[in-house]
Amino acid sequence: MRRILAKATLFAMGLAALAPAAMGQGDMALTEIGALRPGQEVMLRGVVLRITDEDEFILSDASGQVPVYVGPNRVPAAQGEMITVIGRVDDDGPREVYATRIINLDGAEFALPHRY
Repeated sequence: MRRILAKATLFAMGLAALAPAAMGQGDMALTEIGALRPGQEVMLRGVVLRITDEDEFILSDASGQVPVYVGPNRVPAAQGEMITVIGRVDDDGPREVYATRIINLDGAEFALPHRY
């Protein structure tokens, strides 16, 4: 398992350096996973480390990992894929991100409406 995590982290660091800086997100800056704060609006870039459920996955970058919830939608990415996640950090529970948009490396964008 450590070997998989190490490869995913190296992959994330390498592709993040090649990806466009803002990918059409205006002035929103990238946030490292290790620097997340409760309630914060964020744009994260990393690798889908593992899909844990049909509507949740673990995102990894060089600074750490975080669960990302996309429900009630299906995860629009594959394990090992580099993506950008836009959303909000949960402010009253375990550290996780509620995604509102996901952008694949090729620029395909997925809006994630939450109906709760």
